[in-house]
Amino acid sequence: MSAIQNVSRRGFLKGVASAGAFVLCVRILPESLHAEALPGNARVDDAVFHPGVYLGIDTDGTVYIIAHRSEMGTTSRTSVPMILTDELDADWKRVKLEQAIGDERYGSQNTDGSHSIREFYEPMRQAGATARMMLTQAAANQWGVPSSECKADLHAIVHSGTGRRLGYGELASAAAKLPVPKMTELKFKPKSAWRYVGKGAPSYDLSDVVTGKAVYGMDARMDGMVHASIQRPPVLGGKVKSFDDKETLKVPGVSQTVSIDAFQGPWGFQPLGGVAVIAENTWAAFKGRKSLQVDWDNGPNAGYNSDAYKKELQQTARTSAKVVRNQGDVDSAFAKGGKIIEAEYYVPHLAHAAMEPLVAVADFRDGKVTAWAPTQNPQAVQDTVAKALGIAKENVICHVTLLGGGFGRKSKPDYVAEAAILSKKVGRPVKVVWTREDDIQFDYYHSVAAMYMKAVVNDKGIPTAWLQRSAFPPIGSMGDPKLTYGGDFELAMGSTDVPFNVPNLRVESGPATAQVRIGWLRSVANIYHAFGVQTFADELAHAAGRDPVEYMLELIGPPRVVDMTNVKNPNYGGNYDVYPNDTGRLRKVLEIAAEKSSWGKRKFAKGAGMGIAVHRSFLTYVANVVEVQVTEDGKVHIPRVETVVDAGLITNPEAARAQFEGAAVFGTSIALSGNITATNGAIDQSNFDTYPVARMREAPLQTNVHLVDSDAPPAGIGEPGVPPFIPALCNAIFAATGKRVRELPLGKIKLV
Repeated sequence: MSAIQNVSRRGFLKGVASAGAFVLCVRILPESLHAEALPGNARVDDAVFHPGVYLGIDTDGTVYIIAHRSEMGTTSRTSVPMILTDELDADWKRVKLEQAIGDERYGSQNTDGSHSIREFYEPMRQAGATARMMLTQAAANQWGVPSSECKADLHAIVHSGTGRRLGYGELASAAAKLPVPKMTELKFKPKSAWRYVGKGAPSYDLSDVVTGKAVYGMDARMDGMVHASIQRPPVLGGKVKSFDDKETLKVPGVSQTVSIDAFQGPWGFQPLGGVAVIAENTWAAFKGRKSLQVDWDNGPNAGYNSDAYKKELQQTARTSAKVVRNQGDVDSAFAKGGKIIEAEYYVPHLAHAAMEPLVAVADFRDGKVTAWAPTQNPQAVQDTVAKALGIAKENVICHVTLLGGGFGRKSKPDYVAEAAILSKKVGRPVKVVWTREDDIQFDYYHSVAAMYMKAVVNDKGIPTAWLQRSAFPPIGSMGDPKLTYGGDFELAMGSTDVPFNVPNLRVESGPATAQVRIGWLRSVANIYHAFGVQTFADELAHAAGRDPVEYMLELIGPPRVVDMTNVKNPNYGGNYDVYPNDTGRLRKVLEIAAEKSSWGKRKFAKGAGMGIAVHRSFLTYVANVVEVQVTEDGKVHIPRVETVVDAGLITNPEAARAQFEGAAVFGTSIALSGNITATNGAIDQSNFDTYPVARMREAPLQTNVHLVDSDAPPAGIGEPGVPPFIPALCNAIFAATGKRVRELPLGKIKLV
């Protein structure tokens, strides 16, 4: 009789895939994942020619490049190394990528904030140009000719006079002996010579993903590993009073239960605490946890109820608050009278709900930790694990797998710290696996927000005074619970940076206290600020009886740089001289979106219509036109979306289009059903039945993405598509039904 063998999903894919599948990974995870078996990035560091931390070239001509950013479907792992490859003039087919461990020598590894390309475009160009110049000089020396007579030509150096060629592998040893040129000596390729930048390439991991060879967090394993499932406090700040594990320990495969201390001080990225069930497999750990009886002290947040908090937050938004931007004299303008229009907007807490729930493997031994995790920030893993265990961060090695989605949640490494703490306690490698219920109920939620808008308008309906106020629990409160006002970076996401040409304009920020964990989610505070500002602008246009596009162009005003004097404006970390808030670019994407959608030229049947919105975020300008059809039973269908993007220089156009297509689906989920609520401090939602994400039937049927050709420096791609989509959708619903949407999600509103 044949033995029964458990076959994993990935193993099954390997079995049915073509035997000749092209394997691109430098290292496939071995059966044992111990640090001594996998010293970080040895191929790059040990290459014969190693002119910098990101690059190595061996004598066989193989180019090794460090991928120091995390890959979660955004192609960071492809697009960033591609810049270096282009400047080196290397053959992409001969490039092998190595995923970096967490290490400060690579600069920031936090794959958040849509700044992978923006922050590392120049460093990658410099790394490529440095190596290319050294290889060129090595060839010139060998031929005894001036380097000016030599040039790179796809993985080789060519002498222009004789046509002689030497491959990069042939030159690697000689180049390694040359001095590294100074930054001022570097010469970059002209745009006309670019092979990859602006043209793009398929994802480096594509073949491995479709053939089941790609390594995600759930695939990580270590010899002797046990599995853990953790019962966490249902209310933030709760603690274990007592627990009964008698029935848990009867479950076959369960070996023990282990307590994890509740966090101390600010929440930060610390584990929440609780009781872990340790077992020989995930199924036993999950089943044992269901039998675990825990008596909780729910602590001070047990009185948190989201309905009551919503009313409190809305009242805060109606009340005069801290002024964070002021120009002209708003009070005098309102006092003069005229037509005054007011509106309030509300966005609830949102969960990240990435398709891959949180998971991590950690091995504590001899005072050191080796971890494997789908993390957006392995350096944060080092810091958090080191603090949790009282060891130096240099003694934490974090290997990064592919991520099955992230959206900002996986840059917060509480789940990795849980695995490390448990490994130290049980003396074996531990794999912590979160269920979908864990993922939704113990998230770092996108902040709930209330907004109040007020304008007095002239006879053309254009505001002569504009007041906007938002109140939301700030992300900074995770580090300092005393903080109640939005941080400068949050306010500069669609609030203090509002681009309208209004003579009297005031922006205010109201206080709010966090009673659940708050964190950044794809596009952060832009979600609620863009919803409020762009929906209110559409309301003003209709109140004036004017076309929304024409109205918005007048509201934005003539092309100019928005004056941010005396306004705290982090500007997404970009120098304002290099990345100004340019209303000319904002107008352009709006005009193109109107053109591509045939705005004003189409007639719609009852229940159908189009809406438009435009927004700058992460230094990128995006306009959306969304077409909707609202059925007789109130269902919303989205036949078509036109998205226009000016993100400056775009390294990988096809990948950029994919990000904005995905942003439309992500925005659909938020608008239709995104809603996290709490009762007595505990989160009400638990899985996709109570926290739905957009299904195929609900997602936009067609999304056309138009990229503006621009010589501006590269800006963000992953997040800017979300903020304008939501108000464009809501404005379209108004056009289709006459019902104004001022609160999300749409599922709570009767549209017909």
